[in-house]
Amino acid sequence: MPDAARARAIALGLPETVERDHHGFPSYRVHQKIFATEPDPQHLNVMIAPEDIRVAVAENPDCCAERYWGKRLAAVQVDLTAVDEALLAELITDAWRRKAPRRLTEDG
Repeated sequence: MPDAARARAIALGLPETVERDHHGFPSYRVHQKIFATEPDPQHLNVMIAPEDIRVAVAENPDCCAERYWGKRLAAVQVDLTAVDEALLAELITDAWRRKAPRRLTEDG
């Protein structure tokens, strides 16, 4: 199972990603846009599309949960003690792609 250090390494391995404080805990950003936050060492909140959040939770209920900000479904909360590294990397990369400038995400 990956831990917070591995999640951090995956996120920071993506182009032009930086780590910044967000209300006292780490966040991962591309061009000042947050794509993941680490509220505690056992969890990562990953900002993917709402439909993708629902799929991740339905397919991986042991390690993924819906995370709301107010009434808005905003992220999938990943339990780092239960997720496998491949799924974690996929979720982080998907979130990064949603926030990164097009020039970073285009193939070729």
